[in-house]
Amino acid sequence: MITILNNSQTSKKTFLRNIIFMIGDGMGVSYTSAYRYMKNQDPFEQVKRTSFDPYLVGQQMTYPNDPFLNITDSAAAATALATGVKTYNGAISVNRELKKLRTILEAAKENGKLTGIIATSEITHATPAAFGSHNTDRNNMNEIANSYFDERMNGKHKIDLLLGGGEEFFVRKDRDLSKEFMNDGYSYITNRSELLKNKNHKLLGLFAKREIPKMIDRPKNIPSLEEMAHTAIQCLNQHSNGFFLFIEGSQIDWGGHNHDIVSVMSEITDFEKAFNCAINFARTDEHTLVIATADHSTGGFTIGANGHYYWNSETIGAFKRTPGYLANELLLGANLNDILLKYTDCLFTSDEVKNIEEAIQTYKPEKIENAFKTIIDKRTNTIWTTDGHTGEDVPIYAYGPYKENFAGLLDNTDIAKCLFEIIERKQVILAH
Repeated sequence: MITILNNSQTSKKTFLRNIIFMIGDGMGVSYTSAYRYMKNQDPFEQVKRTSFDPYLVGQQMTYPNDPFLNITDSAAAATALATGVKTYNGAISVNRELKKLRTILEAAKENGKLTGIIATSEITHATPAAFGSHNTDRNNMNEIANSYFDERMNGKHKIDLLLGGGEEFFVRKDRDLSKEFMNDGYSYITNRSELLKNKNHKLLGLFAKREIPKMIDRPKNIPSLEEMAHTAIQCLNQHSNGFFLFIEGSQIDWGGHNHDIVSVMSEITDFEKAFNCAINFARTDEHTLVIATADHSTGGFTIGANGHYYWNSETIGAFKRTPGYLANELLLGANLNDILLKYTDCLFTSDEVKNIEEAIQTYKPEKIENAFKTIIDKRTNTIWTTDGHTGEDVPIYAYGPYKENFAGLLDNTDIAKCLFEIIERKQVILAH
C-alpha cells in the first residue's frame, strides 16, 4: 500500500533534494557477512559492525522476467532497479517487446536535477548502462557510449557527469566522443590529479581503456571510487534543484566470477569508502537520500568449508595485490621469492611454493593465478559453487528522507517505483 502525502503535510526536515543510488555489483549477503569477519580478525573480540550495517533496512528479490532463466544477469537486474520493470537477461532498459523504458535518471533530469554515473567497470557496462541508456543487448558498448552523447532531453544532455573506465568505447577510429563532449562544454579528464582539480559539473572522466584496476592493484594516478564519488557530489551539488547520482562498485561481482576472495574484499573496501562519503554528505546536507544495494550475488561464495567451523580471513589481509596481479608479474620474469616478500605477509610451505613454481612453468596466467587462489581458499576455508550468479535475496541499505520506503522485503522493481514517486515530488510513505 502506498500513501501519498501532500507537500503541506511534509515537514521541512523531510524535504528531499538529492538522491545517491549505489550498487555493489554481486555484493550478496555472504560477502557483506564475510567482510564483517575480515574486519574483525581477533576471535576473542566482540564482532564490530561494518559501515553498512547501521543502515540495513531490508532485502530485495532479484529474479528476471525471462522464460528460460530465473537467475538474473546484471543487465536485467539493473533495468528493474532503474525502471521498475522486469525484463530479459541482457536487456538494457528495454522491455521484452524491445521498447525503451523510462529510467529514474531520466525522471530526475525531467524534474530539473543534475545527473551523474560512476562505475569502476567500463561506464558502458550493463549496470551503469541501464540507468543512462537503452539497448537490446548489453554487449553493444559502442552504441551505449554513443547514446550517452546522442540521447537528449529537451535538446540537452541527460547525463551531466560520467566517471569510470571504458575509454576505448569513447575514443574510437569511427568516432571520438571525448571531443564531442568537450565541444559541448564538458571537461574531459583521464587521471586522478585532473579529477581532484575539476570544478565543472559537466564532466567526462575515463581512467582506463577498459575496467579500472581493482583497488588493491590500482596505480596512484587512477582515482578511487571514494574520490570519484566525492568529486561528483561536490560538482553536482551546485544546482538548486539538486542531483541524482548513480555509483557502482562494479568489480565485487568480477572477483566473485573469478573465485578471487582477495579481489572481492578489496572491492568491497573501495565501495564502503564511497558509501561513507555519500553518508557523510547526506548527514551534513540533511536533504539527501542514500540507497545502497546489490543487483544479485555471485559465485556461490561460502563462509567456511569442509566441516571446519572457522573462516580464517587473516590470509586475505596478508595479500597486498590480487592473485592476477602476482601472476602477471611472474610472467614478466619477476623472481618468485621477491614477489612473495614484496606483495604478501604470508609464510608459504614448501608444497605451496612448489605448486606455484609448477604453475609458472606452464606460462599460463590463469594457472599461476589459480595456484595462489587455491592456497588462499584452503587457508581461509572458502568454497565456491558456481562461476555465475546466484539467486538469493540481497540487502538494502538506506539513509535520509524517506528511507522507510525501502524497509522490509521488496522486489527489485519496488525500489525504482519508490524513487520515481520521490523524484516526481510526491512525498511517499510505503506501508508493508
